[in-house]
Amino acid sequence: MAAKRDYYEVLGLDRSASAEEIKRAFRKLAFQHHPDRNKADGAEERFKELNEAYEVLSDPEKRANYDRFRHVGEGFGRGFEDFDIFRGFGDIFDSFFGGATTAARRGPQQGADLRYSLSISFEEAVFGCEREIEVERIENCSQCHGVGSEPGSQPSRCPQCNGTGQLRRVQRSIFGRFVNVTPCDRCGGDGRIITHPCHHCRGSGKERRQRRISVRIPAGVDDGSQIRLSGEGNAGSWGAGAGNLYIALSVEEHPFFQRRGDDIIYDLPINFAQAALGAEVEVPTVDSPVTLKIPPGTQMGKLFRLKEKGVPHLRGGGRGDQVVIAHVITPTSLDERQRRLFQELAESLGEASMPEGEKGFLHRIRDAFGS
Repeated sequence: MAAKRDYYEVLGLDRSASAEEIKRAFRKLAFQHHPDRNKADGAEERFKELNEAYEVLSDPEKRANYDRFRHVGEGFGRGFEDFDIFRGFGDIFDSFFGGATTAARRGPQQGADLRYSLSISFEEAVFGCEREIEVERIENCSQCHGVGSEPGSQPSRCPQCNGTGQLRRVQRSIFGRFVNVTPCDRCGGDGRIITHPCHHCRGSGKERRQRRISVRIPAGVDDGSQIRLSGEGNAGSWGAGAGNLYIALSVEEHPFFQRRGDDIIYDLPINFAQAALGAEVEVPTVDSPVTLKIPPGTQMGKLFRLKEKGVPHLRGGGRGDQVVIAHVITPTSLDERQRRLFQELAESLGEASMPEGEKGFLHRIRDAFGS
């Protein structure tokens, strides 16, 4: 067995240290090395060593014997080898720091949060909607209202811990009195015993229920948005409130609309004649179709902006825009007459060139979205 260190050395003191100096040194070192505060390797062993040193040096009679025999294990009689000196060292620390190691009776605990995944359409995300969902959650028993006892009866005080929820075991040795505090194993730390369990929940105080809940989805939500319904989660314990229900939204893709922030993108197909000569075409929006004027000479990728035809701003008034992108479609099959007309047109037009000052397609897209 390894030799014990000198107790004065453990506390960093010389042999002439006063009782007040011993107390101050222990308090400082115990605060640094207590296992609840210091998770470093060896902290617990160091704390035990400090407790052993303080137990001896803080008692005038034990200190005198220690100074006489130079080691606490010599000349103290029987019983030393049968006692674990460190079991219950919490009382020493408690006297200084207010009970950091004392077990506490179980208190109110908020219920667990729940999560529900909900898929909505593109239009429902744009304009908002109200949906009804079905959720399974833990609620207080409908018969005993969470008490756990049969209606008309009440839980009784635990006779083993006298309602405190904890047990204090006192042990004595040559070093003094030690107290070990643990949760009561009979009541599980609750401090009460259910003598007549509720027949409906079998004493648990809880039951699982299916609930239909109405969810209001605001206009402007997007894919990945989350809605919190306070108090719609699992029931809490000992009078604490219920948890929350979080609705995670996923938005279905639209057949021809896309979304960029609060703007809606629509790809508009037009033919060569419409692009060259201009035209009026009907464009769908999330509200209703609108007529869009295509000017003569429209190029591939030309952007048209329909104000206030996009997604409502989730926070604040107003709406985004609908951005219409012109796509000039090249025909893939021509009859003889069409081919002849295109050949005549090609001969009259000559070589193609980029219109002066015209930006490329990608530049126009970046300009439309500010990047």
